[in-house]
Amino acid sequence: MEQTRRTILSGLAAFRGFAWLWMAAVLWLARGSLVAPRTATVLVLLAGIVTLGLTWQLTRDPASLLRGPLVGLEVGTGMALQLSDGFVYASPHVFTAKQPLGVAWPLAGILVAGVAFGPLVGAATGVLLGVARAASSVANVLPAADPWLGPLSPEQGLSIVTTTVLYALAGGIAGHATRLLVGAEQRLREAERRVARLEARAEVSRRLHDGVLQTLALVEHRSDDQQLARLAREQERQLRRELLEEREPGRGDAAGASLAATLRRVTDRAEDRGGVRSEVLVPDDLPSLSSAVVDAIEGAVSEALTNVHKHADATRVVVYAEPLDGGEVLVCVRDDGIGFDQESVREGLGLAGSIRERLAAVGGRSRVHSAPGRGTEVQLVVPAQP
Repeated sequence: MEQTRRTILSGLAAFRGFAWLWMAAVLWLARGSLVAPRTATVLVLLAGIVTLGLTWQLTRDPASLLRGPLVGLEVGTGMALQLSDGFVYASPHVFTAKQPLGVAWPLAGILVAGVAFGPLVGAATGVLLGVARAASSVANVLPAADPWLGPLSPEQGLSIVTTTVLYALAGGIAGHATRLLVGAEQRLREAERRVARLEARAEVSRRLHDGVLQTLALVEHRSDDQQLARLAREQERQLRRELLEEREPGRGDAAGASLAATLRRVTDRAEDRGGVRSEVLVPDDLPSLSSAVVDAIEGAVSEALTNVHKHADATRVVVYAEPLDGGEVLVCVRDDGIGFDQESVREGLGLAGSIRERLAAVGGRSRVHSAPGRGTEVQLVVPAQP
């Protein structure tokens, strides 16, 4: 956030410097038209001092340039230049091809006000300097001896209004653009922090997986002490949830997080009943699923894991999900068991009732792929929410 504002302020400092040089050149070239050369010179020198001071302050404390006192100093100097323009030049000076005293320098104050305080303040500052410009223009056009000469021509009035509108637009757009840039920088920094946390978690997960998790699994399978084996299994599950599946608040996809938690809950229950250890893989980019669909998946996966425990003689089960084209989600239960011949084995009640009928009730479908010695894969396809 500070880097964005510093970059903007650096650009404004360059604009302010070049604008002052041009203002000084205009003052020198138009000196023959001045009726108050000392006043004009003092004002231009004041603007130069302000320019140098703000540029020096930029190197020391950039944030101070966006605070009220310094913003007010620059805007006040720009207003003095606008107001004096109609008095330091001989009449008629405005509404001609001649350059005003301040030229573009007062515009820097309008832009800074927008950057510092937002689009509304920037636009209001533009209107304020536009009114000052209008007052000096009227004073220059109307002869001093006859102040009631009459109104400006429509073209002259339109010119004054146009200048005021342009000033207001410049201040408002500067404030709005700054807010957009600062917001984009904040989102980028937050994304960088999330990526850093994700990489740190992934590194810790890899190390724990290669050390602590494997040790706990070894204790669970080789320990003769049932209480110790149960404790090792519980600790391993807790670590896996913390490191591999659970997401921080506001991070990741809510649909993926909900489905992952549901599938992990199902596999934990299956393991508690003596089932095969299962691995759950769920991506972050799943589309939203209704609660009815998630419930159907939970029941179908539970039945598939029960079949693995009863018939597959498997050593490993993977439960994973992935999005499909057409607004659907695929959930698979794959084991490395003995498999079966689909043509010779009759479909059981578990597959027909607990899996196919559950999915059909929510608009889904299921498929089974298996072969002797090649394991079994149960595929569940469910609709996502529109």
